[in-house]
Amino acid sequence: MEKARVQCRLVSRLGAEPRRSQPGIMRMELLNADLIWPMAGAIAAGAVIGAEREYRASPAGLRTHILVALSCCLLMLSAVHQMEWLNDAPAEVIRIDPVRMAHGILTGIGFLCGGVIFREGLNVRGLTTAASLWMTSTLGVLFGIGFYELAIFGAITTVLVLAAVSFTERHAPQRRVVRISARYDRQTGFGAGDFRKQLADHGMKAITVEESLEGDTLCFSAIANDYDEERGRALSTAWSNDAALRGYTIRPQQA
Repeated sequence: MEKARVQCRLVSRLGAEPRRSQPGIMRMELLNADLIWPMAGAIAAGAVIGAEREYRASPAGLRTHILVALSCCLLMLSAVHQMEWLNDAPAEVIRIDPVRMAHGILTGIGFLCGGVIFREGLNVRGLTTAASLWMTSTLGVLFGIGFYELAIFGAITTVLVLAAVSFTERHAPQRRVVRISARYDRQTGFGAGDFRKQLADHGMKAITVEESLEGDTLCFSAIANDYDEERGRALSTAWSNDAALRGYTIRPQQA
């Protein structure tokens, strides 16, 4: 029933009968407001969101977001305006169903979004950029079918959400994870329990501790919770003054 209402709305918007020119010749007026404004809106929305992602050096930036928004808008325009390029077909056999085009667009965007997500150590990067690409494609679809108010509201909301990241990084409580490794002389008799205690003394709780022996060097590696920059500096200072320590590595998870 909902699909039928959408079809009726689109038919009433475009006219019950297709405009016919000479047989086999398409007649598209590129300066038509029904084409220009959706494309302009999609480009503007993609540019605003892409500029924010470009500023944060994300895997997908300004050009990618503009192209995604514009391509989705063009595809939806071609679906909505089928009457213009199916001018040889009888009007009674034409069925306008832009929902199918929207399904195909979102499926393709899913593959594109998957390409910007990658793992870097303990971090998974690109999730926000993938979500912004998905949102940009949605805005392009909305502009293409003429839902300008909803598309503009979605674009403004998206920019506000992305801009709020700076605020949450400074003020919201965070639980950060760190990967810490240390190498000790075998003769010191240092053990995994001592390694855990050192982390606990600096306010970090080890989730897992790995121990290995390389020649005369004992190697300990742990993933720990409750890391912050101050605790990391304190641990680094303590280890720098430890003569038995041969080396260490502190790799915090990105905030």
